[in-house]
Amino acid sequence: MKLLSIIGARPQFIKVSVLDRRLCEKKIEHIILHTGQHYDSQMSDIFFEELGINPPKYNLNINGLMHGAMTGQMIEKIEAVLIEEAPDWVLLYGDTNSTLAGAIAATKVHIKIAHIEAGLRSFNNWMPEEINRILTDRISNLLFCPTETAFQNLMDEGFQRFKCKPVITGDIMYDVANNFMDKSSIDQELLKELNITYKKFILVTIHREENTKEVSRVEMILKTLKKLSKEFSIIFPIHPRTRAFFEENGLINKYTNANFKFIAPISYLKMLKLEKYARLICTDSGGIQKEAYFVKTPCITLRDETEWTELINGGWNLLIPPTNEDDLLKGIYEMLNNFNPDDKNYYGDGNSSEIMINELLKF
Repeated sequence: MKLLSIIGARPQFIKVSVLDRRLCEKKIEHIILHTGQHYDSQMSDIFFEELGINPPKYNLNINGLMHGAMTGQMIEKIEAVLIEEAPDWVLLYGDTNSTLAGAIAATKVHIKIAHIEAGLRSFNNWMPEEINRILTDRISNLLFCPTETAFQNLMDEGFQRFKCKPVITGDIMYDVANNFMDKSSIDQELLKELNITYKKFILVTIHREENTKEVSRVEMILKTLKKLSKEFSIIFPIHPRTRAFFEENGLINKYTNANFKFIAPISYLKMLKLEKYARLICTDSGGIQKEAYFVKTPCITLRDETEWTELINGGWNLLIPPTNEDDLLKGIYEMLNNFNPDDKNYYGDGNSSEIMINELLKF
């Protein structure tokens, strides 16, 4: 059997890592194609090295384009690779343009598709990610659902009538976190390097278009964080493209102070450690919402909606649209002072990759 994974963004590098290792152990041929969608050598290379991922056989270097142009070029180039490699399965991850392009290319040349993180819904069709995941789900053969909620979403949309197989697998990112959490010796060194104290800092990430396309919305978030910096250190790993936007609008110098630090992107292991050691996480990242749950750290999600609704319902996560400074500050203090989540296991037992491989082998 030959499998081909299509990846294009940091969370997909993380998801493919444990699956790649399991496939190698079973001597199943696994090819990785990197579209280059979110490519930065400083960020990408360290993820491959740190997570022990085999280097991609193909890198299409497609990035920096509008959605249509990017997706179109990806379809064309992915199709050529699929014809040359003729894999038995194409594995797709999440909801990026790379995911949709891979789905379209594979179905056109009649190669089976397995979609990892199938069934997630934000119910907001303005989000490009929502369109990508809906369309990818509809033309996939195996739909690997990370949660019961995701599985139920597919049932509600009538997927039981289609020629496909939805399976609840648990979350592959939980597999990765379990594999790597205790394999790092960077604990005290990292805290010392950033001059922060265990559980005395707030970790922040912002990257989504809805939070970074308007200066007023970004400033509202930063103003709130600056107020909190009187009480807590603020650590904000910032992507180069987001940094460029912030610097262009004078936001880096305006909000940096002794307790408010914008830092360069860090490796997955370091980020996982910071998430574990933080007093609170403020993010608009879907992956980091889950990682916060994995390491038992309260989380504020800076969005209008989230796909991971079980974390909201279970008290692990508080959803706050970043439109009002008072509401955001109130929500942050609510999570700081009254964090009392449930103890449910939402994302499986850390063996989702094994379940996926078994399903691929018997399909």
